[in-house]
Amino acid sequence: MLKPDGRVVMISGANRGIGLATAHALSAAGYQLSLGARDPGQLQSETFPGKASCHHWDAEDSNASTKWVNDTLASYGRIDAVVLNAGVIIGAGLENGLEQDMDHMWNVNFKGPLKLVRAALPQLQSCGHGRVINVVSLSGKRIMGSANLGYSASKFAALSLTHAIRQHNWPSGLRATAICPGLVDTEMVKQVNTPPGEFKISPDAIAGTIAYALSLPNDASVAEILVNSRLETTF
Repeated sequence: MLKPDGRVVMISGANRGIGLATAHALSAAGYQLSLGARDPGQLQSETFPGKASCHHWDAEDSNASTKWVNDTLASYGRIDAVVLNAGVIIGAGLENGLEQDMDHMWNVNFKGPLKLVRAALPQLQSCGHGRVINVVSLSGKRIMGSANLGYSASKFAALSLTHAIRQHNWPSGLRATAICPGLVDTEMVKQVNTPPGEFKISPDAIAGTIAYALSLPNDASVAEILVNSRLETTF
């Protein structure tokens, strides 16, 4: 298994939910962190046991990814892994919803992560054990109705991104894993209509899953990890 050993991990959307839980879990394990958020000031009150730097990153800002990567290299001199966690969900279905909302989800859930990976790719390939962990969703694996077509489409694209990264330069040691959770107990999920009393996954459980994926060696790559809090026919 790969040890933290000062490995530098960039985490997008690190100011709340899964991102914040992952930051705490990885810092406690011994990773060095570069945390990205639209409002990095929200992270100032957080205390991490290891070294952590906070940066502005907006998925829809065309220059933000390159700047964040450059700032991370200036602070640490290396990048070993990227956790693509930032995401957004807005109700936009087959018969309703604004096209601009679909565009927003496409930008945040797919194009933003793509730009970030492109900016960090030279470092991820050169270190010999580069990792990309993409927090996708079970909505990127199956469709349950048409009300969230826009969100599901963006997450299917995000899953495709993960597999493209895996196949890009395997001999370099670059590996990618898609984490596909069902409903997670986060503020983002609370903004959408979920069944009353629906059991949700703890962000800490997903953080632990991400930490596990980061620890796997090059010869034990896992493409997808599906996590659910309820029984479904397939998942």
